Amino acid sequence: MNHKTIIDISMELNSYTPEWPGDTPFDYELSVTIEQSGSVNIGKLQTSTHIGTHIDAPFHYNDQGLKTHELPLDVYLTQAQVMDVSGLEKIEILNLKPLEKNVEAVLLKTVSWQDRNKFPEKWPVFDESIAKWMTDNGIRLLGVDVPSVDPETSKELPMHQAMNQYQRFILEGIVLDDVSEGVYQLVALPLKIKDGEGSPVRAILYK
Repeated sequence: MNHKTIIDISMELNSYTPEWPGDTPFDYELSVTIEQSGSVNIGKLQTSTHIGTHIDAPFHYNDQGLKTHELPLDVYLTQAQVMDVSGLEKIEILNLKPLEKNVEAVLLKTVSWQDRNKFPEKWPVFDESIAKWMTDNGIRLLGVDVPSVDPETSKELPMHQAMNQYQRFILEGIVLDDVSEGVYQLVALPLKIKDGEGSPVRAILYK
């Protein structure tokens, strides 16, 4: 059996994982211990669906959009290309690298979220023209290493809405600091949450 080298690009969920300002913080505790039950430990968790590494279902920003349980799973189980776009305040099409063959997801490495125990004050702006570029090139999923494809204070959500217009999908909060540019297999499957608008994921890359 061939053992794959797996790169975990997920944020750890713990009491220090920052939630969106005003959102539900992550909390995990043992609600039943082996001592209490005589056989097993049982945990209880409370969290926002948009904490740490997560996907946005289109329903998150469009009342008519697909909900989490309706998402096409092959979008999150695919070949992805990591592109280094670090050092930029705005990321546009001209900053993207030439696409490799058979790539259906692009993961943008901005390295702008240095302390994952704190919600960042700002991060790069993603130009909404990237959504059409994705469509023209057969890219279905965009992954970013920041909390959102739009600025924290945005109400219009231009990038989310552009992605919705072109039926592209969003993965946020991935960790690419130590990942080299190149093509990988991506797994970032959402939980099957009925009528959900998003889901935390365990995102990994492998070759």
